[in-house]
Amino acid sequence: MTTSPANDIPRVTLAATEREPAVALPAIGQGTWHMGENRAPRRDEVHALQYGLDLGMTLIDTAEMYADGGAEEIVGEALRGRRDEAFVVSKVYPWNAGREDAIAACERSLQRLDTDCLDLYLLHWPGNVPLEETLEAFEHLQAQGKIRRYGVSNFDVDEMRALQAVPGGDRCAVNQVLYHLGSRGIEHSLLPWQRERGLPTMAYCPLAQGGQALDHPEVRAIANAFGVSPAQVLLAWATRPAPDGQRDVIAIPKAVQPAHVEANAAAMRLALDDASLARLDAAFPAPSRKPPLDIV
Repeated sequence: MTTSPANDIPRVTLAATEREPAVALPAIGQGTWHMGENRAPRRDEVHALQYGLDLGMTLIDTAEMYADGGAEEIVGEALRGRRDEAFVVSKVYPWNAGREDAIAACERSLQRLDTDCLDLYLLHWPGNVPLEETLEAFEHLQAQGKIRRYGVSNFDVDEMRALQAVPGGDRCAVNQVLYHLGSRGIEHSLLPWQRERGLPTMAYCPLAQGGQALDHPEVRAIANAFGVSPAQVLLAWATRPAPDGQRDVIAIPKAVQPAHVEANAAAMRLALDDASLARLDAAFPAPSRKPPLDIV
């Protein structure tokens, strides 16, 4: 296991914009899907996010969809007095993405998050509202200082091409999609397309939601060899450098238990060697033809 100092964790850079300087984000952030649903005590969810901040996982991803805004409230509570330490991402429902509706939805998210500005605001998935309308709203929010950057989620390559053709579409900061060792479909077309344009990817469900990858004998063998957990192997795999050596994938696992938060943060310092990556490729081959975009 290769380690690095706490102030030298692997990072992914979002390019500078007309209004914002470039920002370097940790390769592993914190997800909040299913928080605020009483699956765990509220205080535990709040403390988990705060502990993640302490350990360098300063990107926190949420959405108005999660627990009908409840997850945003959890994030807001966790960041009380610490807002400047975090890079906060939220997402708008497709049916709330019209010119006026997206502005109103963002205002509601800001209120729940107890902040006056989002670092990144995403369209949660493609919908029926014209992209022109959504981007107009996003740019209006940007001009007002309500959001610093905007992007999309669950967009496949054709939808990304359509986005790029719309005024403002070339200012999309990220595309957040499902990506893990057991679901490598984006590697065929979408990921190469984004890499050609320097557009980072955010990977949700990087641990495959407890699927077959975590229990696979090859994953377990590699984990044992490095003295880490299978989950840490999956996180290190998802955030491994691109072929050119640059990092451009940010994973956003959710954790509530302190031990899981620690393990996620420690995975940033796990560097899988070429032999291990080759073994994982053999066990979970990348697709030879383009599959539909995987979504949960």
